[in-house]
Amino acid sequence: MYIFGPVNSRRFGLSLGIDLSPGLKQCNYDCVYCELNAKKPVSFAKSLVAVDDIIKELKESFDKKLDFDFITVTANGEPSLYPYLKDLIFAINEIKKDKKVLILSNGSAVLNDEKFEALLYFDVVKFSLDSAISKTFFKIDRAIKDIDLKLMIHKMSEFSKIFKGDLIMETLLVKDLNDNEVELKALNEAFSKIKPKRVDLSTIDRPPAYPVKAINDTHLNFLSSFIDSVPVYIARKRHIQQDLDFSKEDLLKMLSLRALSEEELNFRFSKKTISLLKDLLHKGLVKIENLAGIKFYKA
Repeated sequence: MYIFGPVNSRRFGLSLGIDLSPGLKQCNYDCVYCELNAKKPVSFAKSLVAVDDIIKELKESFDKKLDFDFITVTANGEPSLYPYLKDLIFAINEIKKDKKVLILSNGSAVLNDEKFEALLYFDVVKFSLDSAISKTFFKIDRAIKDIDLKLMIHKMSEFSKIFKGDLIMETLLVKDLNDNEVELKALNEAFSKIKPKRVDLSTIDRPPAYPVKAINDTHLNFLSSFIDSVPVYIARKRHIQQDLDFSKEDLLKMLSLRALSEEELNFRFSKKTISLLKDLLHKGLVKIENLAGIKFYKA
């Protein structure tokens, strides 16, 4: 079976998944934090599934009248290694009805002209970028050696300029590797060039392939403050209620400097501050933007 779910995603709502490599890990990265077993990265997929077989299962899912928001193209590895990606997205778009089609990619596809073009036909594209510093990038992502990180960031920027859908970036922070100010400032500069709708910032929350560790929520929140070129969604597995009080002036200043997600506001702010926020929203001093399924508040 190639279709799974629907599953409830914190970042993309109810999602019906398509696994392009259900029986084998096929990836041009071997990330230290990957939940799959460690495996030498490859440049292309060897075990392939037929587009017609995928579409047949997808049609059957529609016939069952399942409730979901996204059709998510993924794999046990990197989905853009699938050689028939363009044929697949064309076929999905013919039958998707009102659903949006999302691909979860490590971003390396932008280095290939054919894959670059195929990605343009998705509604939502999620790229990973764990470091904008080459030495750290290869330590964390253990990618095939012919990937040029600087060129990849440039091509992501080019993709963003012409992509008509929602581009999301994702960064996963690993203790003692990319969890410092230098790394986050370099990432912030890269994001300022790429200009995605939002950045999802997280840390390890599943058993990793290699002996690496997560950072704690306090440090995750601190490091997120260095990303000011684009809205940041902090993807936590659990939330520690803080109940912080802010004045009207402090709240407006904070939201003018950095948009905050609805989820972050609800666990950080006190009921009094939430009430003040609603008043500012009613007066038009604060507005809500929906960035690929996540609500952000900004002044």
